[in-house]
Amino acid sequence: MPPSNPRSDVKSADLELVERIRGGDGSAFEAVYRQHATRLYNLANRMTGAKGEADDLLQDIFLLAYRKIASFRGESSLGTWLYRLAMNHCLDVLRNRQTRMGQQTDSMDEPDAAPVASPVPVLSAVSRIDLERAIQTLPPACRAAFLLHDVEGFGHQEVGAMLGVSEGTSKSQVHKARMRIRTYLAHGLRKPELES
Repeated sequence: MPPSNPRSDVKSADLELVERIRGGDGSAFEAVYRQHATRLYNLANRMTGAKGEADDLLQDIFLLAYRKIASFRGESSLGTWLYRLAMNHCLDVLRNRQTRMGQQTDSMDEPDAAPVASPVPVLSAVSRIDLERAIQTLPPACRAAFLLHDVEGFGHQEVGAMLGVSEGTSKSQVHKARMRIRTYLAHGLRKPELES
């Protein structure tokens, strides 16, 4: 008897679950939720930086997954498909937020505004909070590639497939993210000056 291939076993199990969901089996979708919710929640939380928003995004992601389950063809694992769906949804939310914020601040910009005094740097060890803040400063595409590769451990080829970009673009985005994070951690940590 030939040894079983773990990848094909996972794909078979994924396809079976998807067929059950397509057939209206609510317990199959619940199983998918239990299996993937924590990881997708952590992704949404890291992408947005807000736990309350991550809760809402997780609901949106699974609603989207339920609506789009018919498009799952089994070319990748169900987890990879869900991760890509979640990442794309988070990126859409961030892009929409940036567009809205840009429109709101454009009307508030004054051409002759006085420059703000430069803040005093904080000299402290890098903490997890500092790293999370640094990640939040990244542009959405860099943040997505960085989180998928450096935090979640996906290879550049997988990251590229999830984000719909080439492997080279994934490598470039991760490199840019690392450089920006290093710069932020070395120079960007600032403490607001106290007002007298």
